[in-house]
Amino acid sequence: MHRWDPIAPPVSGLVVPVRIDPTGRAGPTRGQARGPHWRITSPGLVVPATVGDDLVEQRILEAAARGGEHAVVTGWAALRLHGAAFFDGLARDGCTRLPVPIAGNGGRLRSRDGIQVVEDRIPPDEVVVVHGIRCATVERALFDEMRRIGEVREMAVAVGSACAARLTSVKRMRLYAATRRWYRDVRMVREAVELAVEGCRSPQEDRFRLIWERDAGWGRPLCNRPVFDLDGRPVAVPDLLDPARGVVGEYAGADHRDIDRHESDIAREADLRDVGLEYVEVVGRDLREPHRVVRRMQQAAERARLLTRRWVVGAPTSPSLDEILDRRDAARARRNT
Repeated sequence: MHRWDPIAPPVSGLVVPVRIDPTGRAGPTRGQARGPHWRITSPGLVVPATVGDDLVEQRILEAAARGGEHAVVTGWAALRLHGAAFFDGLARDGCTRLPVPIAGNGGRLRSRDGIQVVEDRIPPDEVVVVHGIRCATVERALFDEMRRIGEVREMAVAVGSACAARLTSVKRMRLYAATRRWYRDVRMVREAVELAVEGCRSPQEDRFRLIWERDAGWGRPLCNRPVFDLDGRPVAVPDLLDPARGVVGEYAGADHRDIDRHESDIAREADLRDVGLEYVEVVGRDLREPHRVVRRMQQAAERARLLTRRWVVGAPTSPSLDEILDRRDAARARRNT
C-alpha cells in the first residue's frame, strides 16, 4: 500500500482481549496477567504479550472491548474500520495518538486512557458490525468526527478523506446533515460539507485546495483532471487546475524527495509549461503559511498570461462517486436477500 492510498489495507489477525479469570480456565489468573506473557489492555482485560497495539485497528478493538456490549465505536475510529486510510488515529503532528471515540449508549464508560466518550447515543439503525466490532455507520461516524474536529476547514478535509476512500459522497453527507438539525454544531457541519470536494487524493492536497479556493479567492479548482495537448496526447493529471488562469498546483509530499520521483516531477513541470500552463508546487510546511502560497500563486498567474495555450482539459471521471456507491449498495442488498 502506498502511504497516500486513501483506502486502508486489509486487516487480519486482530486479537480480542480476554478477561482475567481467577480460576485460570477462561483466561489468565491475575498473577499470570502480570507476568511477561500477557499485556494488560485495560482493567481486567489482557492480550498475549506478542500482540502489540501499533496496528490502529488493534488499538480500536482493545478500546471497544472496554466499552461493554452496548458501546459503539464512532468518529475517526469507525471510519478506519470501514476502510478509510487517512483516519489513522494520529493528530496532525503524525505522532500523538487520538483517543478512540466511543458512544457508551447507556453503559458505564468514562473518558480516560485512550477513550473519548461521545455524549449522544447512537441508535440501532446507525450501528453495523465491522471486524467483529460494533461501530457507527459511515455517515454517522463522519458526522461525529466532524463535530470532534470543530474547525470548518479541517471538517471539510475529513469529508474529502472519506470520499477518497469511497465510503460516502458530498451529496450523501449533505442529506445526512439535513436530517440532524437538532444536533450540536450541525450548522458548522453543513458549512463544511458545502466546502468539501470529492476529487482530492490526500488531506494535504485538500488543504492546498482550500488555500487556493478561500485564501487566494480563486474559486474551486478542478481536482485531478487530465490535461492533453492539442493533438490529444496526455500531458499530466495535476492535483489542482485553474483553467481560466492557466495555473496548476501540485502538493509534493515526502515521497517526492526520492530521486526518481523528483526527476519525474521536473519532467512533468516542463511538460506542463511546454503546453502553456504555469506551475505552483507546495510542501507541507507551506500549508502552515497560506500567505506564502497565495503570493506564489499570484506570481504564477502573472507568468501564465504570457504563455500560449496549447492544452485542453479532459472529461470528468465516469462513473461518478455517487454512481459507484449506489451500485455497491445495490449489490450488497442483492447479496443479503
